Amino acid sequence: MQKLSRQQLIFVVLLTAIWGINWPVMKLGVTGFPALTFRALSIWLGVPVLALGLVLLKVTFRMPRRHWPELVWLAATNMFIWHATMILAVKTLSSGRAAILGYTMPIFSAVIGAMLFSAALTRRGWLGVSAASLGVALLLWHEFTGLAGHPLGVVLALIAASTWALGTQLLRRTPMKVPTLTISFWMTVLTAAVMTALSVLFERGDWIAPTATVWGAIWFNAVLIFGFVHAAWFYLARSLPPVASTLSVMFIPVVGVFSGALWLGEVLHWQDWAAVVLMVVAIGSVLWPARAPAVAPAA
Repeated sequence: MQKLSRQQLIFVVLLTAIWGINWPVMKLGVTGFPALTFRALSIWLGVPVLALGLVLLKVTFRMPRRHWPELVWLAATNMFIWHATMILAVKTLSSGRAAILGYTMPIFSAVIGAMLFSAALTRRGWLGVSAASLGVALLLWHEFTGLAGHPLGVVLALIAASTWALGTQLLRRTPMKVPTLTISFWMTVLTAAVMTALSVLFERGDWIAPTATVWGAIWFNAVLIFGFVHAAWFYLARSLPPVASTLSVMFIPVVGVFSGALWLGEVLHWQDWAAVVLMVVAIGSVLWPARAPAVAPAA
């Protein structure tokens, strides 16, 4: 576990707020509009925004040829599967509960890290994972009956979460000596191409002109999600330990639930409020600075 720098803390706060609000925004965007097409349009419009960021920060676009196989694998585990399955889950489930299922990712990440990468968790790490797990269970308390009627959406969301967890572990351990923004840019371009192909293959007959609400949701995702948040997340995933980076954003589903209640009229219960406390515990357990060990006096 490690203390966040000021820059890391700013990124955590911004991406938590933006990513959390985006769940009801996505729900509005895919209501009555093809989900994969919505995702493809959002990503393509976000690519120039991300490219402008590289230009302004003077970050290279160059990706050495030898890194492309690994880049494709990282894009598949971090973005391809997540964006395809999660946007379809959002169309089926309520926005807040889709966010909750999506952010079971830290739980999967802890298990994958222990099983595949021999990543030992400290007591504080297990406390964080346990608190996050209990928080997710509480947030789903009133949804078990409803979720039983949408098994495909639940399965898709859990596939998205588990694959993203694997991708986060792989991204943390990548040997590529390439700037994170460069990796983010090319993964986003590859994802745009994959989402376009899926849209053409499965939704071409359902294409319609976006309404003003859909366009608003598309531009929100293009500029803020794909132009900023994804790059900020990849930076945190590479600069922080896996448990710290994943649990640091566990407040996102809470923001998603409460913003969904505010905009979409979802009813809140005591379990939602209790989950807020548990998410704070989960975040604090991995990000609160540890007490320095006492140094024995010299003889």
